[in-house]
Amino acid sequence: MKRFWLIFSQAVTVFVAAYFVVATLQPDWITGGGRRSGAGVTLFEAPPTDSARPAPGSFSPAARKAAPAVVSINTSKAAMRHPRSNDPWFQFFFGDQQQIPAQTGLGSGVIISPDGYILTNNHVVEGADEIDVTLTDSRRTRARIIGTDPDTDLAILKIELDKLPVIVLGDSDQLAVGDQVLAIGNPFGVGQTVTSGIVSALGRSQLGINTFENFIQTDAAINPGNSGGALVDVNGNLLGINTAIYSRSGGSMGIGFAIPVSTAKMVLDGIVKDGQVTRGWIGVEPNELSPELAETFGVKASEGVILTGVLQNGPAALAGVRPGDVIVQIGDKAIDNVPTLLATVASLKPGVPANFQVQRGDQMLELAVTPGVRPRLQRSRR
Repeated sequence: MKRFWLIFSQAVTVFVAAYFVVATLQPDWITGGGRRSGAGVTLFEAPPTDSARPAPGSFSPAARKAAPAVVSINTSKAAMRHPRSNDPWFQFFFGDQQQIPAQTGLGSGVIISPDGYILTNNHVVEGADEIDVTLTDSRRTRARIIGTDPDTDLAILKIELDKLPVIVLGDSDQLAVGDQVLAIGNPFGVGQTVTSGIVSALGRSQLGINTFENFIQTDAAINPGNSGGALVDVNGNLLGINTAIYSRSGGSMGIGFAIPVSTAKMVLDGIVKDGQVTRGWIGVEPNELSPELAETFGVKASEGVILTGVLQNGPAALAGVRPGDVIVQIGDKAIDNVPTLLATVASLKPGVPANFQVQRGDQMLELAVTPGVRPRLQRSRR
């Protein structure tokens, strides 16, 4: 028994000595990873991570890939002389107001080519006298407008810099509702920001934003200043150009709209090649087919787009199209709503006849319509 207590006391002595040594030299071994701060406070810190291997589910690789190609755009409109500055009565009541102050704007853009081409929104640069582009590496340069397309609210800019970061174009036609996406831009001028969300809907139209609407809807936070920025997938590939939000307060409410990259490529090719986007036009006033309109025009159709007006001597009129006709099909494309009709006619090549399937009354007709060039509308946007 005496020998047992001797061994026990020696073991306790060794343990206490070891504990004292460890507590003095490696206190974090005892506190479960805690470290003492400069003030002697024990803190628990996560072990260092490998930045090259992000945490599962992280969007960091996609952001690192796409963000360098997203730029900030600052526009300015020079001060102008007030149109009534020479009016004595105006000067008497309001003083000598020689100039209307200069105006500035803010937006984003996406570098899509090593040649310096940048995609952005038309409303970001419309009416601007000077356009400055700032890259993520802090380089800043003046941009010039190559061309604009108000019908899709897209514009093409060009800058002259070397070693430009370029975004990789994705396939917006393969998008599905529920896919994860990132929105990258410069909201409110605070600096480049990345937000995440999902694709909420596809093919959004009839919003009254553009003439040709085929929007990707997302709940990724988009705010003023994000316009012209990138909507990318989880691989960092460009899917669309952020262009508008639905908001009652001016801030994001989880309903944002982006122009698909497929549309952007078509606009880019047209502007760079011809200086403008050339679209087909037939000179009609289309409306959604309703029982009331069908009864008014005496047409027995259940699908298609009804024409309530046809321009005299326009391409459709010259081909024999009349008010009250219902366009059911163009070529191999079925027509079931007005946006589909506008997009299909716009895609037709001017001067090349196209086969239109039209219902008139209870008769089905086939007419060869030779589209013209869609006139460019001059309008004030946003």
